[in-house]
Amino acid sequence: MRFLRKNKFDKTILVISDIHLGAGAYVNERRNYLEDFHYDEEMVDFLNFYSSGEYAHREVELIINGDLFDLLAVPHVPFFDDEFWSEKASMAKLKLIIEAHQEVMEAFAKFISIKKKKIIYIIGNHDAELVFPSLREYFLEQFPEKDRANIEVFLEGNGEYVPVKGVVIKHGHQYEIANDFDPEKSIAVDSDGEPHFVPPWGSYYVTRVINKFKEERGFVNAVRPIKKFIINGLIYDTLFTVRFGLSNFFYFFMVRFVGFFRQGKGFKEVLKSSLKELQLFRDYEALSEGIFQERPDLKILIVGHTHEPIFRTYADGTAFINTGTWTRMFHLDFGKSTMDGHLTYAQIDLKKNQDEYEIGDMALNSWKGRNDLPFQEFN
Repeated sequence: MRFLRKNKFDKTILVISDIHLGAGAYVNERRNYLEDFHYDEEMVDFLNFYSSGEYAHREVELIINGDLFDLLAVPHVPFFDDEFWSEKASMAKLKLIIEAHQEVMEAFAKFISIKKKKIIYIIGNHDAELVFPSLREYFLEQFPEKDRANIEVFLEGNGEYVPVKGVVIKHGHQYEIANDFDPEKSIAVDSDGEPHFVPPWGSYYVTRVINKFKEERGFVNAVRPIKKFIINGLIYDTLFTVRFGLSNFFYFFMVRFVGFFRQGKGFKEVLKSSLKELQLFRDYEALSEGIFQERPDLKILIVGHTHEPIFRTYADGTAFINTGTWTRMFHLDFGKSTMDGHLTYAQIDLKKNQDEYEIGDMALNSWKGRNDLPFQEFN
């Protein structure tokens, strides 16, 4: 019944994540199979809606909870590094992405130019190369200087952002060894004085395995649950699935398993470490129960990363939200739509009580947009 009390709130917090802006549908006159974001118009509409009408004079804080840019999915950049990624290569990728999604960048600029509107951009694992100060500076240069105070790139060690007391927002890659990185220890300088980003091994996995197979099956990184994807693949797409599985095994064996042996670890220790590192797409909902027990002051935990939208409220008043993604997902579970374009985001409406904000309402919404076109892209 949000529409009956729409004017009773003083502030709105919006949380979106995993936008994955890429280099565009076409790069150098070639189809870009790595582009996962196809909702530029919907994003522009979303930003316009929450800066006009009933929200025109309300304080609105938009939190982009990681993976705004997909720097791991940019094709045809003329230079890449094998072990570490240079600052020059990272900048070239960022420029390609921004050029490909000018409408979205302009909509962000328009949003923060409006009174009482601000953006917090939390770094995720797909845009981790923004640890380079030059990339953050270039991003901020896309906005008029007079409005730059209204946008912040958030890059802290634990990745936790607290917009209001009791609410914690973090991307979620920090819970996985494969994707976790320390912003303060992720830049190395070579003998020529050239800075390089030192990525977690999960980033190598994306660029060396996932990206190659996406050219054959564009959905390879977008099917959930993974176990059913493998089972169905072995039945209906046997050769591809076997090749994909062997590539995954070979990559992990060479990069991690052998690496542990080189560190002088015994077989049992190597096996234990390897299994621990394979905990991808962890059950954050179960994980959150322990977090709430450890932190009694925590009321709402919001994450992203896994692309699985979840909204759970518990008897003690706490809530767990996964904001999902703004990319297409394919679900093999009964009860979930096969082709998922839900464009989910969290909305928390606050009331001001003296000097503090109180939570008045919260929801996980799915943006439908106001598209007047009689068609949508089939892809």
